[in-house]
Amino acid sequence: MGSFVSLLASRGWSQAAAPPPEPGLGDLPESCLAAVLARLEPPQICRLATLNSAFRGASSADFVWESKLPANYQNVIARVFEEYDDFRKDLCKKDIYARLSSPIFFDGGTKEVWLDKMSGKTCMSMSWNGLAITGIDDRRYWTRVLTEESRFGSVAYLQQIWWFEVDGEIDFPFPAGSYSLFFRLQLGRAQKKFGRRLCNSEHVHGWDKKPAKFQISTSDGQKTTKHYHLKEPGKWIYYHVGDFVAADSCKSMKLKFSITQIDCTHTKGGLCVDGVAIYPLGRGGDYSVFNCEQPLRK
Repeated sequence: MGSFVSLLASRGWSQAAAPPPEPGLGDLPESCLAAVLARLEPPQICRLATLNSAFRGASSADFVWESKLPANYQNVIARVFEEYDDFRKDLCKKDIYARLSSPIFFDGGTKEVWLDKMSGKTCMSMSWNGLAITGIDDRRYWTRVLTEESRFGSVAYLQQIWWFEVDGEIDFPFPAGSYSLFFRLQLGRAQKKFGRRLCNSEHVHGWDKKPAKFQISTSDGQKTTKHYHLKEPGKWIYYHVGDFVAADSCKSMKLKFSITQIDCTHTKGGLCVDGVAIYPLGRGGDYSVFNCEQPLRK
C-alpha cells in the first residue's frame, strides 16, 4: 500500500487531488468593497483599511468619503479658510474629511470648528475673546486667566460687577440639521497646587439672588429664552441656551446669543467665562443644565 501511494506521488497525483485555495477578502473587487465601506462609520472604514491592499484601495474612493462630508462642505471650507491660501484644491475627499475633522481655528483664532469623527456632524466652539463683554477692559472687574482647562488657553474671570452682560454672534454656513448652543461657565477660579486642582470661591456672590437670563435668536426667526441660577462652584457647567435648525436651503445662518444679569440692586462676581459651544442635537433627554464630563479636545 505504501509503495502504491509513493508511486502516485511520484506521478503528481497528490497535487491534482489537492483542493484549490479558497477565495479571500482580498479577491473581492474594490468597487464592491467600497460600496460596503460607504455604509460604515469613518472609524470603522479606517480600521478595515488596514486589512489588506484591496480594502486600503477601496477606503480611498471619493464616493465613500463624500457620503460622510456635509452636503455644503465647500461652503464650510470657503468660510473657515477665507484667511488662508494654503488649502489645497486638489485634495481627495478622504483628505478633505481628515482636514475638516481636525480642529480649525478661524476669525482670528476666536472660533474653532471641526467635524465629529464618528458622525461627520459639525461642532463649534467660540472663545470668550470673541464675545462682547461689558467692562471687559476694566481690570477692576475682569481679568484674563491662563488655564489648560479651556480649548483656547484662557478664560475671562469676573471679580465683581453690577451690570453683567455677555453678547455674541456668528454668521456660519451650518450644514442642514438641528443644533444646541451652550455657554460654558464656572463659579470660582480654579488653580493647581502641588498637582491638585483647587478652586478659589472667594469672590463668588450674587448669583443666588436672581437668575441669569440666557437667549438665542437666529436670522430666520427662531428664538429661545431661559433663566438659570448659576451654582456648583468649582465645576465647569454647560448651560443649555437653546436649539436651532439649519434648513437645507440655508447657505449661511446668523446666530445671536447672550447672558445677562442686570439687576443693579446687588453685585455679582466670582465667575469664569470660557465661551460658547455648539453641538449637533441628539444627546437625548430634556436637558437644561448639566455637567460636561468629556475631556476637552486638544
